[in-house]
Amino acid sequence: MIPTEDASARKREIEEKLKQEQETLSFIRENLEKSDQLTKGMVSILSSFESRLMQLENSIIPVHKQTENLQRLQENVDKTLSCMDHVISYYHVAKDTDRIIREGPTGRLDEYLACIAKIQKAVEYFQDNNPDSPELNTVKARFEKGKELLEAEFRSLLTRYSKPVPPILILDTISVDEDMELQEEVVLEHLPEAVLQDIICISGWLVEYGRNQDFMNVYYQIRSSQLDRSIKGLKEHFRKNSASSGILYSPAVQTKRKDTPTKKVPKRPAGHDHDLRVKHPSDALNEKHGAAAGKDDVLDIEIDSYIHCISAFVKLAQSEYALLTEIIPEHHQKKTFDSLIQEALNNLMLEGDNIVFAARRAIERRDYSAILTIFPILRHLKMNKSEFDSTLQGTAASTKNKMPTLINSMEMIGAKALEEFADSIKNDPDKEYNMPKDGTVHELTSNAILFLQQLLDFHETAGAMLASQVLGDTYNIPLDPRETSSASSYTSDFNKRLLSTYICKVLGNLQLNLLSKSKVYEDSALSAIFLHNNYNYILKSLEKSELIQLVTVTQKRAENSYRELIEQQIDMYQRSWLKVTEHLADRNMPVLQPGAKLKDKERQVIKDKFKGFNDGLEELCKTQKGWAIPDKDQRDFIRQQQRRVVSDAYRSFLQRCANISFTKNPEKYHKYRPEEVEEMIEKLFDTSA
Repeated sequence: MIPTEDASARKREIEEKLKQEQETLSFIRENLEKSDQLTKGMVSILSSFESRLMQLENSIIPVHKQTENLQRLQENVDKTLSCMDHVISYYHVAKDTDRIIREGPTGRLDEYLACIAKIQKAVEYFQDNNPDSPELNTVKARFEKGKELLEAEFRSLLTRYSKPVPPILILDTISVDEDMELQEEVVLEHLPEAVLQDIICISGWLVEYGRNQDFMNVYYQIRSSQLDRSIKGLKEHFRKNSASSGILYSPAVQTKRKDTPTKKVPKRPAGHDHDLRVKHPSDALNEKHGAAAGKDDVLDIEIDSYIHCISAFVKLAQSEYALLTEIIPEHHQKKTFDSLIQEALNNLMLEGDNIVFAARRAIERRDYSAILTIFPILRHLKMNKSEFDSTLQGTAASTKNKMPTLINSMEMIGAKALEEFADSIKNDPDKEYNMPKDGTVHELTSNAILFLQQLLDFHETAGAMLASQVLGDTYNIPLDPRETSSASSYTSDFNKRLLSTYICKVLGNLQLNLLSKSKVYEDSALSAIFLHNNYNYILKSLEKSELIQLVTVTQKRAENSYRELIEQQIDMYQRSWLKVTEHLADRNMPVLQPGAKLKDKERQVIKDKFKGFNDGLEELCKTQKGWAIPDKDQRDFIRQQQRRVVSDAYRSFLQRCANISFTKNPEKYHKYRPEEVEEMIEKLFDTSA
C-alpha cells in the first residue's frame, strides 16, 4: 500500500507536468495562428507581384520586338553598304593597281602578286556578273600586262643570276681523293637562295594562274646556255692552264689520273747507238690541231679535257635536274630537262665523233697507234655509263641513245684498228734501206711492243672491245653459251682470253715478218744477230711488263719458245766463226816424224792455216765490231762463249805448231798472241771501240 505522502507528491508532480504541457500547447497554437497570418500576407504579396509582372511583360514585349526589327534592318543596311563598297572596289581596281603594275615586280614580288590577285578577282567578278561591261576588258588587259611583267621578271632573274660554274668548282665536284675515306660533297649553288625563292614563287603563280608554259621554254634556254658555257669554260681552263703550268686539276682536291693514257717513251736498248724513235699514239690526232711532231702534250690535254667534260656533264646535269624540280611542275620536268641538256650533250657527242673520225682517218693512213687515243675515253665512258643512264632516265630515247651510239662507234673503229694493226705487222714490207745496218732492234718491233704495252694499260677495255665485235670466230675461241647472248654478257675471263689471243697473234705476225726481213741481209751472221736482238727485245719487254702474264693465258710456253729462238740464233751466229776456226783444225795438218824436216808443200799448208786464221779473224772483227747487241748480258755471254771457243782452238793450234819450223819469219804468220785474239773478240759489237 503506497503511503499517503508519496501519493500526494506524485499527484503534485503530475499536475505540474500537465500544466506545463497545457502551456506548451497554448504556445504552439499561438504560433500556428501567427504562421497562418504570415502565409496569408505572403500569398497576398506574391499575388500582387504576379499581377504587376504580367503588366510589365505586356508592356516590354512589344518594345523588344520592335527593337529586334530595327537591329535587323540596321544589319541589312550595313551588309548592303559593304556589298556596295566591295562592288565599287572592283571598278577602282584598275586605277588602284596601275602604279604598281607599271613599275613591275622587281624588289617587291609579294606586294606585286597581291596586286595581281586583286586584278584577278575583279576579272572573275565582271565575268560572272557583268561580262559586257567595259571594266572587264580593262582589268583583263591589266591582268595580262601583269602576267607579262612576271614572265619578264622570271627571265630577268634567271638571266641576271645564272652564271657558268667556275672550272675549279667543277673539278672539285668531279674529283675523288682515294686517300680520303670521308670526302665532303661539293654542292653547286646555281642561284642565290632569295632569288631562287622568287623564281619558284613566280613559276608557281604562272603555272596556277598564268596558264602559260612559255616560261618553261625560257627556263631551259637560259639554263641550257649556262650548262654549255660551264663545260666550255672547263675545256678552256684545260687549254690555258695545263699547257703553261701543268695544273690539270683543282688544287682543292688532288686526284689520281686513271683514265688518261700513259705516255711511254720507248727505251733505247742498252749499248745501242741509234735512237729508236717510236711515234706516240697522240700523233695520230695531231692533224686535227695542225700540230707537228713534239706536240703530244696538246692532245693529251685534249683527251684529259674531254674525259673531264664527260664527268662534268653528268654532275652538272644532275645538279640542273635538282634545281629544275624546284621550279618546273612535275609533269613537265623530264621534257624540260631533256631540252635543257641537248646543246651541251650534242656538243660533247660531236666532239667524241670528231675524235672517232680523226682516229679513223689516221688508221686509213696506217697509223694504228691512233686507236690508243680512243681507249682512255672509251674506258671512261663505260665506267660512267650507268650514272649517265641514271641521269638521263625519263628523257627521250634519242637522248639516252647518244652515249651508247658513241661507245659503239669507238668500239667498232677500235676493233677494226686492232685487226688492221695485226695485219700490218704481218705485211710490213721488207725494205732494205729501212733495215738497221748494225742488226739491232727493228722499228717495227719496238713500235709493236710499245703498242701492246700501251694496250695493256687498257686491257679490260680492249678485251671488251674485241668481244663486243664478236671476234671469237676470228680467233677460234670457244664461246660459252652464257657468253653469246650479247656483248655485255661476255665474262671478264673470256675478254682476257680474247685479248691474249690477239696479242699472241700480233707477236706471231711480228715473228713471221722479222724472219722475212732477216733475209734482206746478205750476211747470215748479221741476219742471226738481227733476229736474236729482236727476239730478245720482245722477250725482255714481255717480262718487264704484265704482257707475259697475259700471253701465257693462251700460250703457256711463250717464254720458253722465245728462249729457244734466241738460242737458235746464237748458234746460227756462231757458225760464222767456223771459217776462222776451220783453219785451226787438224785437217790437212802434216804429220811430223821426230827429226824429220817439212816439205815445201807441208810448210805451205801451215802458212795457209795461219794466214787464213789471221785474215778471217781480222775480217770478222772488223765487220762485227759495227754490229750491235743492245742487251749487255747477251752481249757479254756471246763474247765470252765465242772467245772461249776461238781461244781454245787457237791455243791448241799454236801448241801443235810450237816445235815446227815452217818459216824463217814466224812473226809474219804468228801475228797474234791468244790474249790479243781474246781482246779482239772482246771488242765485238762495240761501235765505240
